[in-house]
Amino acid sequence: MGDMANSSVEFYPKKQRGSGAGGVGGGEGGHGEFGATLEELRALMELRGAEALQKIQESYGDTEGLCRRLKTSPTDGLSDNPTDLEKRGQVFGQNFIPPKKPKTFLQLVWEALQDVTLIILEIAAIISLGLSFYQPPAEESEACGNVSAGAEDEGEAEAGWIEGAAILLSVLCVVLVTAFNDWSKEKQFRGLQSRIEQEQRFAVVRNGTVIQIPVAEMVVGDVAQVKYGDLLPADGILIQGNDLKIDESSLTGESDHVRKSVDKDPMLLSGTHVMEGSGKMVVTAVGVNSQTGIIFTLLGAGEAEEEKKDKKGKQDGTLENNQNKAKKQDEAVAMEMQPLKSAEGGEVEEKEKKKANVPKKEKSVLQGKLTKLAVQIGKAGLVMSAITVIILVLYFVIETFVVQGRSWLTECTPVYVQYFVKFFIIGVTVLVVAVPEGLPLAVTISLAYSVKKMMKDNNLVRHLDACETMGNATAICSDKTGTLTTNRMTVVQAYVGDQHFHEIPDPDQINSNTLELIVSAIAINCAYTSKIMPADKEGGLPKQVGNKTECALLGFVLDLKRDYATVREQIPEEKLYKVYTFNSVRKSMSTVIQLPDGSFRVYSKGASEILLKKCSTIIAAGGEPRPFRPRDRDEMVKKVIEPMACDGLRTICIAYRDLPAEPHPDWDNEADIITNLTCITVVGIEDPVRPEVPEAIRKCQRAGITVRMVTGDNINTARAIAAKCGIIQPGDDFICMEGKDFNRRIRNEKGEVEQERIDKIWPKLRVLARSSPTDKHTLVKGIIDSTIVEQRQVVAVTGDGTNDGPALKKADVGFAMGIAGTDVAKEASDIILTDDNFSSIVKAVMWGRNVYDSISKFLQFQLTVNVVAVIVAFTGACITQDSPLKAVQMLWVNLIMDTFASLALATEPPTEALLLRKPYGRNNPLISRTMMKNILGHGVYQLIIIFTLLFVGEKIFNIDSGRNAPLHSPPSEHYTIIFNTFVLMQLFNEINARKIHGERNVFDGIFGNPIFCGIVLGTFAVQIVIVQFGGKPFSCAPLNVEQWLWCLFVGVGELLWGQVIATVPTSHLKCLKEAGHGPDVDEILDEDLAEDEEEIDLAERELRRGQILWFRGLNRIQTQMEVVSTFKRSGSFQGAVRRRSSILSQLHDVTNISTPTHVVLSTANATGAPGSEFLRSVNGTT
Repeated sequence: MGDMANSSVEFYPKKQRGSGAGGVGGGEGGHGEFGATLEELRALMELRGAEALQKIQESYGDTEGLCRRLKTSPTDGLSDNPTDLEKRGQVFGQNFIPPKKPKTFLQLVWEALQDVTLIILEIAAIISLGLSFYQPPAEESEACGNVSAGAEDEGEAEAGWIEGAAILLSVLCVVLVTAFNDWSKEKQFRGLQSRIEQEQRFAVVRNGTVIQIPVAEMVVGDVAQVKYGDLLPADGILIQGNDLKIDESSLTGESDHVRKSVDKDPMLLSGTHVMEGSGKMVVTAVGVNSQTGIIFTLLGAGEAEEEKKDKKGKQDGTLENNQNKAKKQDEAVAMEMQPLKSAEGGEVEEKEKKKANVPKKEKSVLQGKLTKLAVQIGKAGLVMSAITVIILVLYFVIETFVVQGRSWLTECTPVYVQYFVKFFIIGVTVLVVAVPEGLPLAVTISLAYSVKKMMKDNNLVRHLDACETMGNATAICSDKTGTLTTNRMTVVQAYVGDQHFHEIPDPDQINSNTLELIVSAIAINCAYTSKIMPADKEGGLPKQVGNKTECALLGFVLDLKRDYATVREQIPEEKLYKVYTFNSVRKSMSTVIQLPDGSFRVYSKGASEILLKKCSTIIAAGGEPRPFRPRDRDEMVKKVIEPMACDGLRTICIAYRDLPAEPHPDWDNEADIITNLTCITVVGIEDPVRPEVPEAIRKCQRAGITVRMVTGDNINTARAIAAKCGIIQPGDDFICMEGKDFNRRIRNEKGEVEQERIDKIWPKLRVLARSSPTDKHTLVKGIIDSTIVEQRQVVAVTGDGTNDGPALKKADVGFAMGIAGTDVAKEASDIILTDDNFSSIVKAVMWGRNVYDSISKFLQFQLTVNVVAVIVAFTGACITQDSPLKAVQMLWVNLIMDTFASLALATEPPTEALLLRKPYGRNNPLISRTMMKNILGHGVYQLIIIFTLLFVGEKIFNIDSGRNAPLHSPPSEHYTIIFNTFVLMQLFNEINARKIHGERNVFDGIFGNPIFCGIVLGTFAVQIVIVQFGGKPFSCAPLNVEQWLWCLFVGVGELLWGQVIATVPTSHLKCLKEAGHGPDVDEILDEDLAEDEEEIDLAERELRRGQILWFRGLNRIQTQMEVVSTFKRSGSFQGAVRRRSSILSQLHDVTNISTPTHVVLSTANATGAPGSEFLRSVNGTT
């Protein structure tokens, strides 16, 4: 096979390769230049195994033949000629899937209009408009009571339509703002999406050199290198492979790994994961024509008409359209072939598997609390507005028909109806103000802002709520290599020929035969993708490419003044006879080569305590092997390995074994092959701790977060590094244990994991060494499910390897390494650390807590306004038959306090002070006692002021009273002062709201937030305009300077009053209740069943997430009341359910009230078997 590969290069005379592309450019249209058409290749990729091999033989002779037809070389790949690459893109398509068109602005406006409260307002406004044009005949107006008295005098009656129009206008404002927010959120989400996708690069061979190119630039005919941990970006056919195993569950749903080899099953499909081994493939289908692309097209991700055209074979035209489309969609959005990450239909495989008991990810802590709080507020608002309307109507009816004894005259009906409509509008306005529809907005803005800023702190957030969950984290389980350490490994000690060298030995200190063995063993038995490149800048360290441990060994060869590249040239990758690649079970890697005489040699390297057990001889000082007995091994562990490990070094053993040609070894029986080895050397590899890590870990510990280290390394190495990082301090009471011990202690006699046993260990466990990926998963699951501490632990996990997938998925927040991480790990993660650095996690914690605080600030402000506005409207309406704050004014207040305040308070930058307190915990209330004190304190102040103005204001300012004004009377100064004072008090209270923990200095850092300053000043300016020039639509009369100064004075009083409130110690106010606890009964409603959610488009799910249309309607509130009562009746099983809540609840009104029993079943099954989570594509669970 190897020789074939080399000989095939001759089919490419050099000149043809250069001019071939030129020929292509000028050549005939269609696909005449390539010896295979798009349809043929598409059909070929649908075959598997033996069928596929047969088809390749019939059509192309063999894979070499296919490469020739595609004008590419199996060894050198494509030439880097841009015209050729472009041509291939036109003929065979490009490697991205055109995304679904984003919703247009108008669609978003239409969605925002669906808000029930807004619809009610619109209807009321239209009725009010219609009625305002009806003028009862003059002689009868007397008979209808004092309806239009006072209105006629000013000749203002015709201005009655203004209020209706103004309401419509303000509704329009609210709708536009909501739609704009949705639109910018969608845009940000798509930007993030494309950012994630541009991150993904893949190794291809061009002009004989391996280069990394963005996945979108791959074309048919590229020769790509695949290795352990890759997510295949395109379909291809294997040209050469070592021990390649692929997880195809994302396409087939089969969880067993599929062995791929050139002679049995060479078909590699996009979207599948490489679980073991390495190899090279020639790309045969990309983008919409690859297997995953085809599924997407069926799902309608690529628009249907394109699909039809594609099938008809009008390739060129369509693909050019696609290109233009892609360019239009601001270049970035092009969804590359990342089947699992793309914004739509990431659930392909889930759909294939009919949602094979996918573990549900819980709703994030904050969203649970907010949903609950919002529903409570909504109910209260609904009750208040209903009472307001009823009281107004009754009062009017009794006053008019009973007290004044009038009879209902038909010609007066429109006038009376007009009154009723006015009352109705007041009621709806109370509801509008009561319902905090700014909450979802605040969450969204805060998260979007944080995500954007976290980019700068090297956190690429893939799932928005991860950012906020991180603020609650109580435990971090971190990898060692690359996260706590620099992942720049170097060999610093070696044991060769019975001698322990404490620094790198000189080549002449080692026997020459031994030296040659070391060089060959390292050069051949390291993946050929690992190499050491010259430094980027003068005097810098050489670049390590590929696996870092292997790079350390290759560096060791260079330090011994030898060159590994010459060995690799003599034995190219094609000539390797068999490779047992590294995986987490073997913890070693072996390569077999055939020697010239036909016999075989196995080179092996791996964790020293594992490999030494398989050695029966060791090379002595003279270069000849001597027996190596268990007694010798124990001595070596004591004298060499433990001292190295205690210095924090990783120990790697390198060994070999010769096997005869006859009898032919049974290569599949690995245990017989890799035994009786001869140990050549044991080296100690140092991976220095990153300089900023100890400080970062200290910050975590101060912030109440326990850091645990989970590593595959030897326990002594792990302990030494943990001490350097500060994870363990001398004199602490902690446990360091190995995976074996851990498993023995947590399993019962039957070998099942028991939660009680884990509970005995995890609180003190700080280091878990020699752990397998399953151990990591078990530990994370154990900590999350533990009930011994009163707060449920929120666990973050870092990982970089494919094997970390299950743990990353299980964790509340999974961090993957952006540089060292494999695609599989990134796929399973919530946040990608673009610099692989632990200290970035601390930044994520800070941002997470900041999101939480921002939302609490917003709540504190919002609820003060809500309480005051509702009470004022309610009592005002009951006592004076008219709300002191008119509908349009209420809508303006609503706009300030919802939209603008959420912008201003949600964009506060985080400070280091956030890390000085413990995590809030999952069950802590959103509104603490201190906040409750602030809300009620400021509420009292504002109510006193407003009621004083309402009832004695006209005497204070010596103006006409605005109370009991007839229907269309002109605006009074009296009510304008009330409105103005109210708004100014809110503005100054917004400054108070910046602090929620009872701090005195509310101006602290205010200039660090230009958005905040801008919004406060902007609102103030608009308020001046509204009052002075708002006139009839805003029911405002212009005020003079003195009145303005009084309003301002009262507003500034808010700040002084804030200081008074801060003086009252919260501890004395035992009577204050907290609000917004974690989800409880309502949680159960959210357990909506997952089966009927198939239609939900993933992008929708993401985009809606922040603004889970909580208040889309009163019907929701009623439904929830019904459901809650249903649950109360059906006994209490909340405990079981509380822990798991489905994401889908965030999207769906709880409309299908189903019998509670099967909700619980779904909970019971939701946990899923621990192993089964591994293969599931992740990001469906957002």
